[in-house]
Amino acid sequence: MIRSNYIRAQVALFCSLAAISLASTQERAPVKPRARDLSVPFDGTPGSLNAITDVSGVTVGHTTLIAGEGKLQVGKGPVRTGVTAVLPRAKDSMNNPVFAGWWSLNGNGEMTGTTWVEESGFLEGPVMITNTHSVGIVRDAVIQWRVNHGQPDPTGYWWSLPVVAETWDGWLNDINGFHIKAEHALHAIDTAASGPVQEGNVGGGTGMVCNGFKGGIGTASRKLDTKDGGYTVGILVQCNYGTKDNLRIAGIPVGREIGADDPHAGTSFVNDDHGSIIVVVATDAPLIAHQLKRLARRVSLGLGRNGSISGNGSGDIVIDLKMLPNDKLGPVFAATVQATEEAIINAMIAAETMTGIENHKVIALPHEKLREVLKKYNRLAK
Repeated sequence: MIRSNYIRAQVALFCSLAAISLASTQERAPVKPRARDLSVPFDGTPGSLNAITDVSGVTVGHTTLIAGEGKLQVGKGPVRTGVTAVLPRAKDSMNNPVFAGWWSLNGNGEMTGTTWVEESGFLEGPVMITNTHSVGIVRDAVIQWRVNHGQPDPTGYWWSLPVVAETWDGWLNDINGFHIKAEHALHAIDTAASGPVQEGNVGGGTGMVCNGFKGGIGTASRKLDTKDGGYTVGILVQCNYGTKDNLRIAGIPVGREIGADDPHAGTSFVNDDHGSIIVVVATDAPLIAHQLKRLARRVSLGLGRNGSISGNGSGDIVIDLKMLPNDKLGPVFAATVQATEEAIINAMIAAETMTGIENHKVIALPHEKLREVLKKYNRLAK
């Protein structure tokens, strides 16, 4: 039986499609500027870390694979990929499920395990994020992790339906080379930790492209006022969607203002809103499954603030996890929208220029040019 007082962290997921390092989140996390360091203005009050790990119990781990350069040789590289693990109750996530809900804005994508999340209202285990063609091996690795830790057993479940989501990194990565192995997924789980979360070209976000610039992993959080319960909402994104012309930051059409070549220039899909985003929402607010689905839907509003139109080739899926009265949900919805918007920009600011297969090059969002554009429109934070 799952008692409500056991439920601490809730989780929501949103997915939208279109030399090797095994560094964990904390082991080698360099200090990188974030959106607020560049005076990008945002609504709401962040938690102390401005990260999903502001929600008590939530831990994050990455495995990052970067190797090779030049011409694509399927099975050899170049490799620009990885795995990210989000555990709602740290290592106890396998034994203590949390309430959960999920939602798809545009279903051109894959998130395993969601049928049972929908039916049961619970999430058992971690949320894993990787590239499109590595979902199967990561899913199997989570089952292996449970078996290695004594589950299933005769007194528990004899089956497991892990939640694994994906976005496509085939523009930079040898995606058909199947470089993700079980040990990479296990490493991401085993090294998941609380504290600051590494952002940018890490984990599942290593080879991703976002709004015409380098994308990847980003995170943010919001702390509600005491009068609204003082709850925390945390967001982690793996962003890989959108077009340069549609990119808006702080309401400004930044993508059109910054003169930079689109990484997909010369392709038939250069002007399409393609690609994907995974969004994991965690909260300590007391919400049950159907309320969490409502929370997950609000993620799309945060995406819209940054210019996404959720194109036909985009896969948008959300999974959410505690019970407030419905008329008290407004501040939680607002916090979700605000933190989603910021997490995406944090991912783009932390990401660094990357060259992958066939010398495909995706430049990082230029920090000083961004500041110049925001200053031009009088949108730098005071």
